[in-house]
Amino acid sequence: MRFIRRIVIGLIAAVAAIGYTGNAGFCDPKEPSPAAGTADKLTVVRAQICEEMNNLQPVNPTAVFSVAKDKAFCFAEIDGIGSSTQIFHNWIRRDNHVAGIKLVVKPPRWSTVSSISLRETDKGPWRVEIADMDGNVLKTLRFSVVD
Repeated sequence: MRFIRRIVIGLIAAVAAIGYTGNAGFCDPKEPSPAAGTADKLTVVRAQICEEMNNLQPVNPTAVFSVAKDKAFCFAEIDGIGSSTQIFHNWIRRDNHVAGIKLVVKPPRWSTVSSISLRETDKGPWRVEIADMDGNVLKTLRFSVVD
């Protein structure tokens, strides 16, 4: 029992350490959150669409994904965080909002990541809009999914 408890506590600590809150499905960036802090002057220091993540760093940044890769990742490093707040990774295919992933970021600087699974029906142009909790787009990343 103690062993399982240690594993669970370790997993919770690991998730908290990278600032990842999970794929929350569709998220409205204008939806108020009582737990969120104020959006200070958030800036995206670095953002990349990549094929993999390793040790919290993007691996194989690319603008063209083969659908055979199965996943696409959006990495973002945010600065200017005055208090704990939320950002959104809005995944958009051909101007259709596919997923909005709410991510917590903490002061003073925080890195976070979201991902989507790629399917045959996902071929075409994509973009990820990184937005603050007021819906202001901080950065837009574009990529395509091909055979």
